[in-house]
Amino acid sequence: MIEIEWILSFLLLGSIVGFIAGLLGVGGGGIMVPVLTIIFLQQGVHIDTVMHLALGTSMASIIVTSISSLRTHQKFKAINWKIVRLMSIGVIIGTFTATFLASHLSSLYLAIFFTVFMAYIALKMLFKKQTNIVIDDIKNSSLLISSTVIGAISALVSIGGGSLTVPYLTSKNIDIKNAIGTSAAIGLPISVAGTLGYLINGWNSDISYEHSLGFIYLPAVLLISTTSFLTAPYGAKLAQHLPVNILKKIFAFLLISLSLKMLLSII
Repeated sequence: MIEIEWILSFLLLGSIVGFIAGLLGVGGGGIMVPVLTIIFLQQGVHIDTVMHLALGTSMASIIVTSISSLRTHQKFKAINWKIVRLMSIGVIIGTFTATFLASHLSSLYLAIFFTVFMAYIALKMLFKKQTNIVIDDIKNSSLLISSTVIGAISALVSIGGGSLTVPYLTSKNIDIKNAIGTSAAIGLPISVAGTLGYLINGWNSDISYEHSLGFIYLPAVLLISTTSFLTAPYGAKLAQHLPVNILKKIFAFLLISLSLKMLLSII
């Protein structure tokens, strides 16, 4: 039986993740992974597998958010399905393969990589500059290689890939709204492939954690997904009335703080 305090913690986490995803247009992995790591450590999960469980659980929780986001962008016809089909091949290969790499890395190395990457994302939010790069022609080979790299990084830090996909597509002269919509659609195969990979790689692990399937803690996925799905629309609506640029700077500091706290907990 799961204690009520953990049920409430997962529900609250999902509410925050969904709201921020809707408000700022970012994935929830940057918040979910460090918070889940801290919760799992308090629940007694061994430090050697705690990051793997947090990454897998976070990735599985992103599936519902990805579907919701995809449907919203499709209503506005903001998805370039040709690019989605081409990039999906690469992200599935990259994401699924990287989960095998993650399963052989220690929690400490995964935590260091996660913290460094989140610091990079945070710095981009703090010092974002407009880019003038324009490339009209997108070669299929370029899409495949880039999407494979995006998928691999996404699996190692449990994100939907938007922080990498959107800048890549806009650099290829894709309109920002279409880039965001297309990135949202690409987030679905990333989350599905990542979830499958963490499930398979954790199947024979010695995690022995009740209610887990591979490196995925099912109760957390269910609770987080439920509340994040409900709160995301409210964040999106509020984004029309709040200074989002200022909020992104605050969120950047939150990412760095949570990542560092997670890293210190593991060390």
